[in-house]
Amino acid sequence: MTESSPVSHTPLLSNIVNGSIGELLPGMKARIVDESGQDVAPGERGELWMAGPNIMLGYLNMPDATAETIDKDGYLHTGDVAIMTEDKQWYIVDRVKELIKYKGFQVAPAELGALLLTDKNIADCAIIGVYDPSQATELPRAYIKLAPGVEATDATAQAITDSVAKSVANHKKLRGGVRFIAEIPKSAAGKILRKELRELANQEMKSSVKSKI
Repeated sequence: MTESSPVSHTPLLSNIVNGSIGELLPGMKARIVDESGQDVAPGERGELWMAGPNIMLGYLNMPDATAETIDKDGYLHTGDVAIMTEDKQWYIVDRVKELIKYKGFQVAPAELGALLLTDKNIADCAIIGVYDPSQATELPRAYIKLAPGVEATDATAQAITDSVAKSVANHKKLRGGVRFIAEIPKSAAGKILRKELRELANQEMKSSVKSKI
């Protein structure tokens, strides 16, 4: 990342692990912390914080943004959700801003997405949180591109919802529902454009409100 000028981890040629960003560079310090800023155990998810001589001093003429990003101990709060294993391999698994918060629990969209893609009926998918004012919380919703030949029916949606419910913790269930779309919106680099999906969700909510008036 740019703020680390620009490298913090690198894979060793003698120990390349698929999916890992490698090991922490010499001179660097890193923590993986929970929402309260406490270090998590190896193998658990949390936000990656980093400190070291290569970390930027701050954003030019932007003191507030700098204070929000770098704490008093010099740790850069990356916004990346990461895991460090017992053998010191580091993995980036999500972004903090993309985490769905359901009644105080965190739900990682990437985790649910990876599970859905093991279903042969699903060609592609994306997960977002949709706000439910009646419960004052976000609900995980799946937007799904079905595999060729699979019909977009209520029965298909229910089967997907039930399958996920059997495989995840209670707070990770697809309470926001399943929606079928022709294509998952993505950038040229292949990044899911969740903003467009949120706009779809907002349009659906507005239409629902109008129909009740």
